Amino acid sequence: MREAANVSPDPAAVMRGCIQKVATGPELSKDLSRDEARAAMQAILEGHVDPVQAAVFLIGLRMKRETLEESEGVLQALRDHATTAVADVDHLIDIADPYDGHVRGLPATAFLPAVLAACGQPAVCHGIESIGPKFGATPRMVLRAAGVDTDLSPQAAAARIAREDIGWAYVDMHAFCPGLHALTDLRNLIIKRNTLTTVENLVGPVRARGRTHIMVGYVHKAYPPVYAHLARYSGFASGLVVRGGEGGVIPSLQQPGRAFLYRDGGPERELALDPAALGIRAESRAVPLPSGIVSTEAGNGAQPQADGREVAPEAARAGLAALRGESGPMRDSLIYAGALALHHLGAEDDMNSAAERVRQVLDDGSALVRFAG
Repeated sequence: MREAANVSPDPAAVMRGCIQKVATGPELSKDLSRDEARAAMQAILEGHVDPVQAAVFLIGLRMKRETLEESEGVLQALRDHATTAVADVDHLIDIADPYDGHVRGLPATAFLPAVLAACGQPAVCHGIESIGPKFGATPRMVLRAAGVDTDLSPQAAAARIAREDIGWAYVDMHAFCPGLHALTDLRNLIIKRNTLTTVENLVGPVRARGRTHIMVGYVHKAYPPVYAHLARYSGFASGLVVRGGEGGVIPSLQQPGRAFLYRDGGPERELALDPAALGIRAESRAVPLPSGIVSTEAGNGAQPQADGREVAPEAARAGLAALRGESGPMRDSLIYAGALALHHLGAEDDMNSAAERVRQVLDDGSALVRFAG
C-alpha cells in the first residue's frame, strides 16, 4: 500500500494535481493515493469543481483503470457526505442492485426486501429514479408504480425497518446523498460507466445496530474480488456477490451460475448455483418483457434495450402478482434470490430449505402484507 500523500486543503489545487496524474495518457498516467482520490471526490461533491474538470477526473480514473485505493477514496468521500441512519435491529441485509436499472427483462429486486422481511430478515434497498448509461427500470420506479413511498429519509427508512410488522424500506439517493444526486446530469453527459457506478451502491444508507450484510450483483468476472474488497472496506460484516442478470442480484433462471461470498472478514469463496436444484425450470434467463414493450437497438452491436419507464409498471404488476402467489418467472426470481440471501445469512441450513421458506411466505400472503405495510 502506498504511503498517504500530503493533500492540499485548496480544492482547485487538489483537482489540478489529481487530473495531472490520472489523465496523462495510457503510459504516463499515475495512480492516486486513497487520500488524494477522497479529497478530489469531496471537492466535487461540495460543488467546488467545474463540471468539465469533474468529468475529466472521473473519465481519467476509468480510462487508466482505477485502483482499489482510488475506489476506496471515492467510496469514503461518498460515505462522508451521505446521511447514514441506524436501524434498531440486530442484523440487516442491504440489497444493492445497479443504479442504472434493467432494460432486458422485468426486474424483481424491488420486491425482495419485503420477501426477506417476511422470512424474518430485515432488509433495505436503495437507488435513484433514472441514470445512465442504461436508464433502465429502477427499484424506485417499480416501487412507486406499486404504490410505495419512495421518498423516505434514511431515518424514516430505519424506523420502518425496525418495525416488526414491516421490516424493510427503500431509500433514494436524493435523500441519503444529495451531493452525489446533484451529479446525475453530468454523469448522463459522460455516457460511459465511471468509478461512481462501481462504488455508489456500497455506501449503505441504513445500517443495523449490530451486523449489516450486503448482496450485490456483477457481470464481468473481474468484479467479485473488487466488490468483496470494497464491501469489507465499507464495513459490511458479510458480502454475497452474485453473477446476476444485467449486473443485478438475481442469477439466471435458466442455467447454472455462480456467486462469491465472504463472512466475518474471511476470504471470499465461490458458490456454485443451479436453479434446477431448487425446482426452477424457466424458459428464459430473467422475467421476459411483455410483447407490448418494444426494444430498440442500442447501436454498436449492443443488445436491444427497452425504455425503463415502460418496463417499471409492468415489473410492478408482475411483482405484486408474485406476492399474491401467482406462479411464473417473477415468483421464481424471488424464490431464487431469497433462498440465496437466507442461506448466506445462516437463516436456513441449505438452499432447498431456504427456497421452501420463501415459497411459504409467498403462498401464505405474509410477504404481500409486509410489502403493503
